Amino acid sequence: MFLTFLTFLPLIGAMGLALIPKEKEETIKQVAVAVAAADFLLSLQLYAGFDMTTHLMQFEYNIAWIPAFGTNYHVGIDGISLLLYIMTTFLTLICIIASWNVKKRIKEYMIAMLALSTGMLGVFIALDMFLFYVFWEFQLVPMYLLIGIWGGPRRIYAAIKFFLYTAVGSLLMLVAIIWMYFEVQQQTGILTTDLMYITENLNIGLDAQKWLFLAFFLAFAIKVPMFPFHTWLPDAHVEAPTAGSVILAGVLLKMGTYGFLRFNLPLFPFASNVFMDYIAWMAIIGIVYGALVAMVQEDLKKLVAYSSVSHLGFVMLGIFAFNHYGLQGALLQNINHGISTSALFLLVGMIYDRRHTRLIKEFGGLAKILPIYTICFMIITLSSIGLPGTNGFVGEFLVLLGIFQANGTMAMVATSGVIFAACYMLWMFQRVMFLKLDNPENEKLEDMNSRELLTMVPLIILVFWIGFYPKPFMKTFEPTVAHLMTRVSPDNFRPKKHDDSNEHHAAAVDKHEKGSSHSEKPKAENHH
Repeated sequence: MFLTFLTFLPLIGAMGLALIPKEKEETIKQVAVAVAAADFLLSLQLYAGFDMTTHLMQFEYNIAWIPAFGTNYHVGIDGISLLLYIMTTFLTLICIIASWNVKKRIKEYMIAMLALSTGMLGVFIALDMFLFYVFWEFQLVPMYLLIGIWGGPRRIYAAIKFFLYTAVGSLLMLVAIIWMYFEVQQQTGILTTDLMYITENLNIGLDAQKWLFLAFFLAFAIKVPMFPFHTWLPDAHVEAPTAGSVILAGVLLKMGTYGFLRFNLPLFPFASNVFMDYIAWMAIIGIVYGALVAMVQEDLKKLVAYSSVSHLGFVMLGIFAFNHYGLQGALLQNINHGISTSALFLLVGMIYDRRHTRLIKEFGGLAKILPIYTICFMIITLSSIGLPGTNGFVGEFLVLLGIFQANGTMAMVATSGVIFAACYMLWMFQRVMFLKLDNPENEKLEDMNSRELLTMVPLIILVFWIGFYPKPFMKTFEPTVAHLMTRVSPDNFRPKKHDDSNEHHAAAVDKHEKGSSHSEKPKAENHH
C-alpha cells in the first residue's frame, strides 16, 4: 500500500489544489511544493527499505481490479525501476520550484504537473499490462496540456505532434497486449493480464515473438526517441515550458528505455536477440546523427534536445549490447541523462527568462556578469560530455565497455559520438559564456537567485556523487541485471513444448549462433 500511496499522493494533491480559489496564487504554489516535497522525501524510504541482494519485486501489492477480465491492480518495484521512480519524484519537486514565475493559469498548471507525476510514477510500478497501458496513456494528457497551454509560439503544433506520435505507437502496443491476453488463456486456461505470470508461463513461437516485439518496439522507440522516430522531440522540447522540457528529458524519455527492459527483453528474449544488431546500429546512427545536428543548431534549447537523441542512443546501445557492462551502463546512463539534461534545460530556461531569446548569437561574454551561472553551466556541460569525475563518464564508459565486448566495429563508431558531444557542447559554451560582451542587452543581466540555486545545487551534487562514488546507485540494479541477462541468453531459446514453431526456433537458433559474433557474447557474460 505504501507504493500506491506514494504514486497517488500527487494526484490527491492536485485534487486538493482544485478546491483552492485561483486568486490565492502563492498558496497554490506552496501547497504544490509541499505535496511534491513530501512525495520525494517519502520515496527515499523505498531506497532505505530496498533489499539490494535480490532481483524479485519488492513493496508488491496485488488485488483484483476487473475480475471478469482477469485484470489486477498489481504494482511493485525492482532494481530497474527503483531509481527511475525516485528520480521522478525528485524532478517533479525541482520542476515545481522552477515554475515559481509562471504567470498564466497557475492553478491549472500546478494541477497538471502533479497529475503528470502520478501518471509517470504509475508507469514504473505497474506489473499488470492493462494497468501499465492505463498509466502510459494517462500521463500523455497533462503533458499535452503543459505544452499546448504554457508552451511557445508553435505550442499547438508541437503538442499535437507529441500526442499523435505517442498514441500511434501505444495503439500497436495495445494490440500486442490483447493478443497475448487471448494466447495465455488458450495455453493455460487462465484469463489474466498479469505481466509476471505471462512472462513466466506464455510460450510464444519465434514468428509471433518477432511481430509482438516490433509492436512494443515502436511504442517504446518513439518514446525514447530512437532515430528515425525522434522528429517529435525537438518541437516538443523547444515549445514546452522549462519544467515541461525538464520532465520530458528527465522522465518521459526514460519510459521508452524502461519499456524495453520491462517488456521486450523478458517477454520476447529470442526476438530480442534476432533484432539486437539492427537496434544497436539504429542506436549508433542516433548517437552520431543527434550529435551532428546538435552541432549546427542556433537555438540553445534545440541543441540540448538533439543532444538527448544522441545520449539516449548510448542507453539503447548499452541495453542491446546484451552483457552486464552494457546493461549496467545503460541503467546508470538513464539516471545520468535525467540529471545532466534536466539541469541544462533549467539553465537555458533561466537565461530565457532574462532575455526572452535562446539564440546563441544573442549572447557572448556572460561569464563576466554571471559568474555563478557560468560555473553551474560549466559543470553541467562537462557532465554532459562525460568528463572523468562527473556522472556522465561512468555511464558512457560502462556502455562503451559493454559494446566493445559485443562488437568492436560498433564500439568504434559509437565512440565518435563522445568526441562530437565535446565539440558541440564546448563550442556552444564558448560562444555563450566567453568572446566579447558586445550586446548591450546582456550587460544588465542578474546572476542566479536563491530559488534558482535551490533547483541547481542538488543536481550538481548528484553529478559529482555519481562521478566519484556510483556504488550506491549501481548496487540497486546489479541482481536485476544478472537475472535479466540469464533470461536473454541464447541458451534459453529452446521451446518449452512442441508446436508448429519449433522448426523455426531451431533453425533460427543455429543460424543466429553461427552467424552473429554480436550475439555470442551474452553466453560468456552469464558467468560474470
